[in-house]
Amino acid sequence: MTTAPSHPPHALPAPRIGVLGSYGGFNIGDEAILTCVLSCLRAQRPDARLVVLSRDAEHTRAHHPDADEVVPWEGVSRNHVLDVLPGLDLLVLGGGGILYDGEARRYLRLVRAAQTRSVPTFAYAVGAGPLTDSEDRDAVRTVLADMDDVVVRDEESRLVLEEVGLEREVTVTADPALLLGPEPFTEAMMRDEGIPSGARLVGMSVREPGRAAEKLDEGDYHALLADVADFLVRRLDAHVVFLPMERHDVRHAHAVLSHMTAPDKGRILHGDYSPGQVLGFMRHLDVAVGMRLHFVIFAALSGVPVLPLPYSGKVFDFARRLGAPALVGVAREQAGLLLAEVDRMWDEYPQRRDDLRSRMRELSAAARETCVRCGVVLDAIGA
Repeated sequence: MTTAPSHPPHALPAPRIGVLGSYGGFNIGDEAILTCVLSCLRAQRPDARLVVLSRDAEHTRAHHPDADEVVPWEGVSRNHVLDVLPGLDLLVLGGGGILYDGEARRYLRLVRAAQTRSVPTFAYAVGAGPLTDSEDRDAVRTVLADMDDVVVRDEESRLVLEEVGLEREVTVTADPALLLGPEPFTEAMMRDEGIPSGARLVGMSVREPGRAAEKLDEGDYHALLADVADFLVRRLDAHVVFLPMERHDVRHAHAVLSHMTAPDKGRILHGDYSPGQVLGFMRHLDVAVGMRLHFVIFAALSGVPVLPLPYSGKVFDFARRLGAPALVGVAREQAGLLLAEVDRMWDEYPQRRDDLRSRMRELSAAARETCVRCGVVLDAIGA
């Protein structure tokens, strides 16, 4: 007499999936990406054990309950991280803009270590560029060539990989954060931030110069954004709220405020909010003007008229896909052009609303495609 198996014959063991990116509370956009990547993996494999490799494990444990395990990969011994890799069934890289000078090689060392241990690897709607450093270019060209699938979030990234010399199929989808859901940002939270009830609100996003925005001149763009803020205060009888997407943004928001002629009409969000709460806050805005990519994405998701201020290829690319004005950068001499575009955006938004919604549906569908492709890789592993 035989005993029936306790589970169906085709049942597969739960996969153990690692997720590697710039996670740990340093940037709201990256945290939004992690939220969406974990949600995708959970939907594809509800029984999966999700292991996040984080730059700040304590933050990730506290803010991402979907993660079953969190492993620090900065400030720890190399062996501590490498010991985790052989137990994975898949290592997911990204998403987000992590393949750029000075950073790409750090992430790709771990991806290569996984590959040498026969762990499949998947690039989840990553961003690439600028890539001029020879060591980073070599790492990108060799490691991505051996990945099971490579998906980038924009056409600019695909062109960067092509220029580096990567010879393989690369799929273009969209940023994972386009699938983020909003969380409530209540009237009580608005009062705590000192934001007046019933007032028109303009959201603004600034960022620091750095490796991703080396050509920004601080004094120049601070004064330019102050001009824009003052114009909107007068034009709409509005209050301006600065949304720091990263901790360094606070200092630059204060600098813009100091250049305004109406600084009393400005506020800087000071609370510690989740990506979903920041997205929820966007629904209180009447218009948004900003530099950070995920600020622009959140505004567009909320149906708010938004003017991107491109400082890099990823923002140019998203502005193009959104149908936003093709501004050429952030410089003081463009103040007249920028103010004219802000004015036009406000006047024409009612006629553009349906087009924006249609474009956002297409972008969200593209973001879902990344999740589907990741599922295909998981199916192949299971088979």
